[in-house]
Amino acid sequence: MEYSWVGAAIAVIASLLAVRVSWGVLNWVWIRPRKLEKWLKKQGLAGNPYRILHGDLKERAALLEEANAKPVAFSHDIGARVLPSIYKTIQNYGKGSYMWLGPYPRVHIMDPEQLKATFSQINDIQKPDMNPLIDYLLEGIITHEGEKWAKHRKIINPAFHLDKLKGMVPAFVESSKEIVSEWERMVPEEGCCELNVMPYLQDMTCDAISRTAFGSSYKEGQMIFQLLKQLIDLVVKVAFGVYIPGWRFLPTKSNKKLKEINEEIKKKVLGIINKRQKAMKEGEAVQNDLLGILLDSNAKEIEAQGNNKHFGMSIEDVIKECKIFYIGGQETTAQLLTWTMVLLSFHTEWQERARAEVREVFGNDTPNSDGLNRLKVVNMILHEVLRLYPPASMLLREVKKETSVGKLNVPAGVMLIAPVILIHRDREIWGEDANEFKPERFSNGVSKASKLQPAFFPFGWGPRICMGQNFAIMEAKVAISMILQRFSFELSPSYAHAPTVVMSVGPQHGAHIILRKLSKT
Repeated sequence: MEYSWVGAAIAVIASLLAVRVSWGVLNWVWIRPRKLEKWLKKQGLAGNPYRILHGDLKERAALLEEANAKPVAFSHDIGARVLPSIYKTIQNYGKGSYMWLGPYPRVHIMDPEQLKATFSQINDIQKPDMNPLIDYLLEGIITHEGEKWAKHRKIINPAFHLDKLKGMVPAFVESSKEIVSEWERMVPEEGCCELNVMPYLQDMTCDAISRTAFGSSYKEGQMIFQLLKQLIDLVVKVAFGVYIPGWRFLPTKSNKKLKEINEEIKKKVLGIINKRQKAMKEGEAVQNDLLGILLDSNAKEIEAQGNNKHFGMSIEDVIKECKIFYIGGQETTAQLLTWTMVLLSFHTEWQERARAEVREVFGNDTPNSDGLNRLKVVNMILHEVLRLYPPASMLLREVKKETSVGKLNVPAGVMLIAPVILIHRDREIWGEDANEFKPERFSNGVSKASKLQPAFFPFGWGPRICMGQNFAIMEAKVAISMILQRFSFELSPSYAHAPTVVMSVGPQHGAHIILRKLSKT
């Protein structure tokens, strides 16, 4: 009798659990999405009707595959190729539209007032949870929220002060000099040479971030970067496949390799950190590189709080931030330089204007920090390149708490997406020439380049704007100045215009350019 009672109780509990799980699944795939769909329509938004479980994912994948299948005619109107599904949705339903990523709606935010609210309300609207595999690369200040983000930003910020960046100019010069010298050996005195400049510029920015992150230890830094490149390739390959929750914990070949490379990177970075900390304890001067400044800032913060390490960053935190230095510092500047060379190859009149300015400021001498500040034309060009080909094609946020975004009242759980590529080309904001390369629009600064603000945010906007933006701009100024001093360049007939997104917006088939040496007189 007792056993039958226990069996019945177990059966009832199992039935209740089954009902609860079934209800949870039903709520996830149907009830909640349908409620949100009613809210979206009530707010005056429009989009495809919700389709159970997959939403717009199938169409999104098909459009992306079609867009990447072939190059396009050379034009800066690249929204349909880089963000094909978002572009099509906005074409069909207008700026006040949404898409479905499975059972989750993503609302397009394009109005400047909505953008301002989205990027300023950092407690109620935060970065969404990413595929856990991305944590191998970007876990740190990029993904942290709340108190932890504030603490890390305070400690890291001194590394990107202008006075510190000025001290890094010689490292930028050395890295640029290596690539420019290599090109000089390849290009004949009379004639020309065709190159895919993209891998060279990637190598240059790898070297630059190694020097500026680890200073005298940059050779070790280069070894770390080689491992990071392997890690990036593997993460992208796995993360952009079909995501299955919990998959990363299975002992698959790729997961083992990911963990192996990640542990090797941590080991090497830790070795450099330990050497630095030992030197600092022995009274050696703080090295003026990103790691040295970061360790010094962290030590000062801990000391200011009564040697309470809770207020500082752990060694594990420092390692993660070093990885972000590498990935963010290399990728962003490499793509900025690549697109700058492509656009100046096509718009040769701006290439001549930039070269004339560089020669006026530096002559044939290597760039210096004071002269970089006088490069107005080069600065305008770099900003216009960032407008047309920003590193991030879109920025995502998730509403954590019901809040107002402009005139919208957004419930928790809704995703907001700012399609940067499209906002940077919005005719209502930039004028009828929004798809044209016109650096002169930045002649009076960023704030006066467009009709409304915010409209230009290649590095984000608001409290969470990227701290490394001045680092990227300064490095790009050094590199492009040294290239302009020595070479003229034009697009090769073999160049295929095919902007696409992997880690950032880059040319799918490289940047094939014809280089010619210039006289040094």
